[in-house]
Amino acid sequence: MSDAAALERQARVAVMGSGSWGTGFALVVSDAGNQVTLWARRRELADKINMEHRNPDYFPDLPLPASVKAVSDPHEAMKGADFVVLAVPSQALRTNLSQWRIPQNAIVVSLAKGIELGTGLRMSEVIAEAGSIAAERIVVVTGPNLAREIAERQPSASVVASVSLATAEAFQTICHTARFRAYTNTDVVGCELGGATKNVIALAVGMAMGLGLGANATASVITRGLAEISRLGMALGADPYTFSGLAGLGDLVATCSSPLSRNRRFGEELGRGRTVAEITASTRQVAEGVKSCASITELAAKHQIEMPIVENVAAVIAGELTPAEMITTLMSRSAKPERY
Repeated sequence: MSDAAALERQARVAVMGSGSWGTGFALVVSDAGNQVTLWARRRELADKINMEHRNPDYFPDLPLPASVKAVSDPHEAMKGADFVVLAVPSQALRTNLSQWRIPQNAIVVSLAKGIELGTGLRMSEVIAEAGSIAAERIVVVTGPNLAREIAERQPSASVVASVSLATAEAFQTICHTARFRAYTNTDVVGCELGGATKNVIALAVGMAMGLGLGANATASVITRGLAEISRLGMALGADPYTFSGLAGLGDLVATCSSPLSRNRRFGEELGRGRTVAEITASTRQVAEGVKSCASITELAAKHQIEMPIVENVAAVIAGELTPAEMITTLMSRSAKPERY
C-alpha cells in the first residue's frame, strides 16, 4: 500500500478536551494511526501544545506526537471528523453540546464518567438529548482508565460500549493498540453506571485511608461498593456480568487502589480534615464523584435502591457528616445477609 493510500484510510478524530484524560486518549488514537485534533478551551494552551509537543498543564514531562494538532476553535477541531471524542467533565457536557455543531455522520464518543445533576441522566443520554444524536452513533469508553498510566503507554484494557455492536466495533478498530486493548460491549447502561458510581466508592475508600484505616476497611468498602453498583445497575436493566468485568470491578479496583485516582485523593484529603471547598480550590482536575454522588443518590431513591455508601458519601460532601461519622454510621447499620 502506498503512503497516500494509507493516509486515506486514517480516521479523522477530534478529541474535545485537553485535560489529562483527553490528552491521554489523544495519544491512544494517534498511536493507532489516526489523524488527531485536540481541542483546548484556551488558545494559549493550544499554542503551547503545538510548539512544545507536550501538555504543560497536565503532562509537562510526556512528549506528544507531532501528529497531534491542537486548536482552540471547537468547530475547527470537529471539521470533517469521523469520530468526535467528548473529554469534558460530565456536568459541563450539556453546556458544551449546546454550543457545538457535531458533524452529522460522526460517531460520538463519551469519556466522561458521571450522572447529570438535576436530570439523573447518564452521559450517553445527555449526548442523545442535548446533541440530537441517535443512540446508535454513541460510544462510551470506560474501564480502568487512569490517564497518567495510559499517557505513559503502560498496558491497559478498556471497554468501548454502544447499543450498536457495529458502532462499538468501528471505534474499537481505531483505538486498539499494542498498549491499549479495547473490548466491545453492548450494555451501555451497566458500563456507564459502573464508571460513574465507582468514583463515589473511591471517595469513601479515600476517606477511610485519610482516617488511617487499614486494608480490611478499604477492601470492605470496595466489595460492598460493588454490591451497590450492581444493585442499581440491575434495577435499571444492566447485564449483571458487566459488573464483574473491566467496566465494573476493573474500574472500581483501579480507582480505589491507585494514588493517581483523583477521587481517591480527594477522599483522602477529606479524611485528613480538609473541606470540599479547600480541596477543590487547590486542584485544576475534576473529581467527578464529588458532584455525581448527589445525582446517583437521587437516582437510587427514585428506583428504591439502597446504596448506603453512596448516600453517606453524599452527606459528607454536603457537609452533613464528617468522614469519621460516615464510617461510624456505616458500621452501625443493622446486621444483614451478604446478599439481599
